[in-house]
Amino acid sequence: MSTYSCLIIDDEELARDLLENYVNRVEHLELKGKFNNPLQALGRLKDESIDIIFLDIQMPEMTGIDFLKTLSDSPAIILTTAYDKYAITSYEFSVIDYLLKPFSFTRFLQAVNKATELVSLKNQSNSTQERPKGDFQSSEILTVKADHKVFRIDIKELIYVESQKEYVVYHTKKDKIMSLGSLKSLEEKLPRNQFMRVHKSYIVSIKHVNSMEGNELNLGEIRVPVGGIYRNHVVQTLF
Repeated sequence: MSTYSCLIIDDEELARDLLENYVNRVEHLELKGKFNNPLQALGRLKDESIDIIFLDIQMPEMTGIDFLKTLSDSPAIILTTAYDKYAITSYEFSVIDYLLKPFSFTRFLQAVNKATELVSLKNQSNSTQERPKGDFQSSEILTVKADHKVFRIDIKELIYVESQKEYVVYHTKKDKIMSLGSLKSLEEKLPRNQFMRVHKSYIVSIKHVNSMEGNELNLGEIRVPVGGIYRNHVVQTLF
């Protein structure tokens, strides 16, 4: 079984000790550090690759939410807090789970299972993207992992790709496949003469674009928004 590294960030000593006890009871978790404020943890994040962070929200020097804003490539985040008012805000940062204090070991384990599953999928996705071309993948085929399967997507059948937080959704003529990944890495793999980034959340197949109306592209019955910073390039290239 894989081992997942984790940090605890909480300004309350009792909360840190409880979380450490819970972490030590899970064989596949490895505690890499306990910190009473996020600023102390930043150095550890630069030095080591961390899979999961157990993060409090209300802390004096920097709140957990402010800390999340500083992370570009965030580990899996599990919030641990005594306040339920931040639940909605937390999901803007793709938080894995929201543990309301006091929480049981069973509830803790449920959150850990979610986090380790996501980390595992992310690692598998990164491994696939790093594989040299020609190893199960050609310029005309994308290999995509989703739902514990590996899909082969013919790019000629790909209409557009949509970003949804940590996931990308591949829309083909027949299927819709959701896989862990980013549009940035996908944009580098797709042929530039066949696909175009038209929005921070969308890449479209050029040949499937029929027309443009306002700030939307028409792809048959599908409408895809055009972002402001992409509009001039889209108009100059396609029309």
